[in-house]
Amino acid sequence: MRDEDAHFAADGTRARADVVVASADWGRPQVLAGPAVGTVPARDWFDRDVLDVARGLLGARVTTTTDEGVVTVRVTEVEAYRGAADPASHAFRGPSARNATMFGEPGHLYVYRHLGIHLCINTVCGPVGQASAVLLRAGEVTEGVDLARTRRQRAGVVRSERDLARGPARLAVALGIDLAQDGTDLVDPNGVVVVRVPLPAGEPLPAGEPHPAAVESGPRVGIRGPGADAALFPWRFWLAGDPTVSAYRPAPDSRARRAVRQTRPDTSGSPPAAARRGGST
Repeated sequence: MRDEDAHFAADGTRARADVVVASADWGRPQVLAGPAVGTVPARDWFDRDVLDVARGLLGARVTTTTDEGVVTVRVTEVEAYRGAADPASHAFRGPSARNATMFGEPGHLYVYRHLGIHLCINTVCGPVGQASAVLLRAGEVTEGVDLARTRRQRAGVVRSERDLARGPARLAVALGIDLAQDGTDLVDPNGVVVVRVPLPAGEPLPAGEPHPAAVESGPRVGIRGPGADAALFPWRFWLAGDPTVSAYRPAPDSRARRAVRQTRPDTSGSPPAAARRGGST
């Protein structure tokens, strides 16, 4: 999650490339196999530093179960946001009705609408009140491909199976996530949304399961201002060489943002932008 117009006064450390590893010591996790292979972690797995949780979520399976069916996505790209210490975080300006879930218990889903258009999904992590979270940026649909494709076709063009969950908005659509899932508990193995983290190092992998890949890091996508500093905030992590990882794009400049707003259809019933006065929302 991001706040592109925030200002900065905080710490940031360079993250190194690593290997996807999950500890076996997080509260006797439940081991599962099949398309949703992995472990359902206990809450304290999420009660850690956001950078550790972010790297640990790479290769994780996120499964949604709805009346339409089941869809599972293998996470291949994430971004970390460190609460009040992060100028790009929704939490930088403090709690609000919109970001209340971020300030709560770790291991819950934070869902928000970006720029009033697309939904994005995050996992809350760290101590209560710290408001850190990991944005799920991209993934590979490993279960329920037909349902994911149908959902994506309702929302727009689907060019290939690779693109079904390639990008945060596409990922949310493929999984069938909406604002009603904000606050969902992710550590309930019978919940509507379940996260299963990669099997611990040394555990035998099921047939067909890819071996953990190297993790690369870099600046977060679409961020303006101090939070875009690649030296301080290389907090976008992805599985090296995975085709479902989204392309990096810097934030558009102000003129481009205004042009997009002016050409976007207005379905709100409000007067045209040129007729409105006052500050932005």
